[in-house]
Amino acid sequence: MKKQKKYEKTGYIGSAGKKKGFWTRLGKDIRVNTILYLMMVPVAAYFILFNYIPMAGIQLAFKKYQIKAGIWGSPWVGLKHFERFFASYNFGSLLKNTLLISIYSLLAGAAIPIIFSLMINYVRSSHWKKTLQMITYLPYFISNVVLVGMLAIFLGDNGIVNVALNALGAEGIPFLSSGDLFRSVYTWSGVWQGLGFSSVIYIAALAGVDMQLHEAAIVDGASIWQRIWHIDLMEIRPTIFVVFIMGLGGVINVSYEKILLMQNPLNLAASEVLSTYTYKMGLINSDYGFSTAVGLFNSVISMILLFWANRTTRKLAGYSIW
Repeated sequence: MKKQKKYEKTGYIGSAGKKKGFWTRLGKDIRVNTILYLMMVPVAAYFILFNYIPMAGIQLAFKKYQIKAGIWGSPWVGLKHFERFFASYNFGSLLKNTLLISIYSLLAGAAIPIIFSLMINYVRSSHWKKTLQMITYLPYFISNVVLVGMLAIFLGDNGIVNVALNALGAEGIPFLSSGDLFRSVYTWSGVWQGLGFSSVIYIAALAGVDMQLHEAAIVDGASIWQRIWHIDLMEIRPTIFVVFIMGLGGVINVSYEKILLMQNPLNLAASEVLSTYTYKMGLINSDYGFSTAVGLFNSVISMILLFWANRTTRKLAGYSIW
């Protein structure tokens, strides 16, 4: 009886002992947490306007788009665009380039921030720690246009690096005009740009490690490397797995802006990926139905990889997003 009255006060169970409806409970929760729900409004509006409403355009992947008829009035063509894409001569190279660049970026972009975070965590001076974090965080605010311009200044055929090599009597290196070097330049410039931002989450996780574990390890004679391996990495393992799952889910979604700016006829064979191909077919060639089909294929593969990564890590390590 006391438990019944307690539930009546919370509003989850009515006087008749029946569980109240969802909308009643939601209304009560909104009244109690009004400020939190108001803070959610801009975020919800962003996703509704820019993520959910545009999903209506997915039907273009199954239609022959006609400007006069519009999206809804254009005739259906079924899977014609997908068949055309799978049968195209560059389907294999597009998929290969996308996966190679994505996996390369995922592995390098996951390992380096963890190593950097562990190094920052063992810097004794708080002043130097904050200074290092600030210095490594600054490149994140550089736009892709400026970054590619910097790459041209430093690594171009007439850039600073090649001019220095020629002055020393060595042969210049075609960093930006070689397909073999394109992936490395793209990946490591991205690692440098996002190092500070990517390491923030690991630094925060390391800050939550119980210092008593380190004190006990020091008393037992553990070295710094042993403490890193057996304490720090074990404590931040859930964070590492969550970041890895999210990264693997977007492994095939390579951002097209930076690659498009770095592309040239000499490295096109290694730099053409699904996202740049979609951009060129849709906005340059105005083949909206075909480009939508390519983009939908990209999204479906990403979703499959996300579910697979979440399920695999849950089985192997016991960590998952849901």
